[in-house]
Amino acid sequence: MADALPIFLATAVQAVIKAGEMQMAGSDHLHVEKKGAIDLVTQIDRDVERMFRALVAGRFPDHAVLAEEFEARGDRQNEAEFCWVFDPVDGTTNYAHGLPIFCCACSLERNGQPIVAAIYDPSRRELFTAERGLGAWLNGKPMHVSTAGTLIDSLLCTGFPYTVHTEGDYLLGLFGDFIRQARAVRRLGSAAIDLAYVAAGRLDGFWEVRLNPWDISAGALIIEEAGGRVSNLAGGPFDSRLGEVIASNGRIHDQMVATIRTRKRTN
Repeated sequence: MADALPIFLATAVQAVIKAGEMQMAGSDHLHVEKKGAIDLVTQIDRDVERMFRALVAGRFPDHAVLAEEFEARGDRQNEAEFCWVFDPVDGTTNYAHGLPIFCCACSLERNGQPIVAAIYDPSRRELFTAERGLGAWLNGKPMHVSTAGTLIDSLLCTGFPYTVHTEGDYLLGLFGDFIRQARAVRRLGSAAIDLAYVAAGRLDGFWEVRLNPWDISAGALIIEEAGGRVSNLAGGPFDSRLGEVIASNGRIHDQMVATIRTRKRTN
């Protein structure tokens, strides 16, 4: 299997870079629709996903694909040994508004565990990659998490799900809890970029709820391979299908878990 990792990673890298080219080319003539009250989708989201599905079908016909826009159309991700987890545009709201904080994220999971990952930010031309057991890289250079050891010395980040209008008390309460303990808290609007920035040492920790596998699968592997730690909100094993994550440099992880544990979640 180790011999196949470079082939898999090359496919992930090719896909996210091509996605970035499509995102940049399409940014000045977007067709934007609503999937929910505040949940947007563009034609580029769909076009990028179609490109990726065709790429995987041509190279790895036995592999499943789990992606954002067409995830319910006969995918075999629950039974296939290999499943590609793909977000064609992570940060669609930013993208639709012309805010240059968006990316494409791709991982290949084997029996539910990511083994290669790539995240590409076309606005900054930054490519974050990882292979399980072999490390993480930013534009080909080794990447490592930060050394912050306390929350007061940490720059944290979070995101709000599309259910924020109905879960605001919990989400904003938790945001306030961290603001009172950390150096600062940011909200960038792209979970994959947030995770990549933790891996690169730009952020010290990140948490969020109500996520999808394509938001966090790639970033989780990149953080682990950069020396960090990922878990569920209770500090237990990370699973991209649970829809929640705490990601950190490892040193502040237990402090983040303790902070989250003190705020009661009602749903």
